[in-house]
Amino acid sequence: MRKKLIVALIACSASFILEREAEACGGCFIPTENPTVVTDHRMILSVSKEQSTLYDQIRYTGEPSSFAWVLPVSGTVEVGLSADIVFASLDGLTATSIIPPPQNCPPAPNCQSGNSLGRGTSDSAAGGGEVTVTKREVVGPYETVQLKATDPAALQSWLAANNFTVPPDVQPVVNQYVTEKFDFLALKLIPGKDVKDMRPVRVTTKGAVAVLPLRMVAAGTGPVVGISLWIVGEGRYEPQNFPSFIIATDEIAWDWTQSKSNYTEIRAARTTAGGGRAWEIESSTLVQRGDIENAIRTGFVPTPGGGRPGGAPQNPDDQYLPVQDAQGAVTKSAEQVRAEDLTTLTYGVPSASLRITRMRADLAHAALDVDLVMTASQDQAVLSNVRQLTKELNEPLCPVWNGCDPAGTAPRSEAAARSGGNESFSCSTAVTTIQRTSPAWIGLGAAFGALAVVQAIRRIRRNTK
Repeated sequence: MRKKLIVALIACSASFILEREAEACGGCFIPTENPTVVTDHRMILSVSKEQSTLYDQIRYTGEPSSFAWVLPVSGTVEVGLSADIVFASLDGLTATSIIPPPQNCPPAPNCQSGNSLGRGTSDSAAGGGEVTVTKREVVGPYETVQLKATDPAALQSWLAANNFTVPPDVQPVVNQYVTEKFDFLALKLIPGKDVKDMRPVRVTTKGAVAVLPLRMVAAGTGPVVGISLWIVGEGRYEPQNFPSFIIATDEIAWDWTQSKSNYTEIRAARTTAGGGRAWEIESSTLVQRGDIENAIRTGFVPTPGGGRPGGAPQNPDDQYLPVQDAQGAVTKSAEQVRAEDLTTLTYGVPSASLRITRMRADLAHAALDVDLVMTASQDQAVLSNVRQLTKELNEPLCPVWNGCDPAGTAPRSEAAARSGGNESFSCSTAVTTIQRTSPAWIGLGAAFGALAVVQAIRRIRRNTK
């Protein structure tokens, strides 16, 4: 009897210590929002004291024989080939990721009793509400997620919350597969996936020439043209002859009923207020030269902040082409072209102060009457591309519990009211309630738990003497 009691006490204190760690995974699968516009004309300006390089990702859908690309330059320039992977890599490194506020759903009931302390922590708790994500990856044009689920309602809620739409007539079939203990692969298209057959061109001039030839962009455009621009250089840049704006994180609110923020609406309003001439400075972040080079060399597009990839994974061997002379002899291999491109992209910029400033504009056609001149910003503070929101509109849907059984979902306040009183008062549950007040209770609670075990063992020994 003494041994059984000691084991039970140790199990109780162990569940107390481990509960918070397991619970920390709950609700981790809320999708971040990426408001990147993927149909823009995309350009890169690399600026240093020694030279400046303009990269243009040319898009053309007509006959090859009819293609023409004209760019105004000053003096003698060096022309080279680049690759789409360069744009995809910078996009992935700097894409704005908007993270919703915490859902703050009422906790799932702890249904352990004195007779079940030995069962340990369930897989569903560690996986976040009975759904466990085992793998995420991008395959071709698809974002894929592999899942394990033990409860049909939890799976349906997770799929809906993460924008994987399941038709109503298919839901019963999915539910049946859950009961038969099947795992799942969910996939959806990457926004804006398209095919780019032409390689970008880079043009290098001597000296610091931070100018974007907008007047040439005007050719063949409609009433509004979207432009995404990355400035690779030392420090933060901003427009000198165009208005600009920054959307602060505390201006953005997350609407739980639409699973999106109002970021796009704020940007549209600022653009309108700017008369179709305003540029948004989305971010200006310090980057490691090695991160850029690794992304371009390997074809892996980074995804900081949990946002979607800047583009589908690409085979780096297909990104650069060898240079041939008039007789077809190779004068530069694809690897040499890539190495030259990597050197040019960050040439002359000190590694310790290497920045990528990301900007975007929806310019009215009338605004394309002058070239864009960039200048170093007076404010050199880093502008993060990851926005953790605190403001919210409406309430998130939260699980409703009938005792230990899931009973659907409801808005947070309703779910809290309907689930009230369902939490059992086993040893581990009571301590978990205390833990929620502050992470500082974790170490203190562990100490009290260990002390309780020692005191109980001492009492047992005294009673048996």
